[in-house]
Amino acid sequence: MQKDIAIRVKNMGIRFNLSRERVDNLKEYMIKFLRRDLKYNEFWALKEITFDIKQGERLGVLGLNGSGKSTLLKAVSGVLKPSEGSIHTNGVIAPLLELGAGFSPEYTGRENIYLYGAVLGYSKSFLDEKFDEIVDFSGLGEFIEVPVKNYSSGMKARLGFSIATVVEPDILILDEVLSVGDKKFRIKSENKIMSMFDKGVTVLFVSHSLEQVMRLCDKAIILDSGRLVAKGSVEKVGRIYKNMTE
Repeated sequence: MQKDIAIRVKNMGIRFNLSRERVDNLKEYMIKFLRRDLKYNEFWALKEITFDIKQGERLGVLGLNGSGKSTLLKAVSGVLKPSEGSIHTNGVIAPLLELGAGFSPEYTGRENIYLYGAVLGYSKSFLDEKFDEIVDFSGLGEFIEVPVKNYSSGMKARLGFSIATVVEPDILILDEVLSVGDKKFRIKSENKIMSMFDKGVTVLFVSHSLEQVMRLCDKAIILDSGRLVAKGSVEKVGRIYKNMTE
């Protein structure tokens, strides 16, 4: 892959097998599995997706609910493996997807910093060094010693965002994360993202807000029922998407 390409997606597809019948428990599932009685319908969440993102470019992903936007981000992040085609990335990736989804509710915020950080690939020594910075940015204060099961969804998202953005990545993958928390934290989180932009980070960004994509990105694509139907400058694609949704 060329050195100036940060992300290359070529003829990529993601297929899910949907069960045609109800299976009520694990025992019944195993019996049907061993007898090869399980029947599936194929569902392609994404099909024949091809695009490149050059280093330093910011690509917005637009589309209605169910179009495959979040599935695309999970595939590029490595959470999902392509059923066909290929994905190549060049550099350290910071995926901001479903913030706080990996937290253990019985653990405190402090303990979850190390748990979630390990899931993201951070070392303990790195987290030791960045601990105070994470807590300070999250604004949780003394709540960092409280079990996460007692957090509001906004508190969990704030802590997840603070952990995920403590690195200086080459590639930033954002899924609606600029809408987390209260207004004060949304401004704070967007400023943090913008500071990463200023350092030339490559961005893959999903948002339901066309205005936000127009403001933050220089290129865009549109997904419709798992297919890529438009790509180009954010101005050109923004006009197409506006016509699609009016």
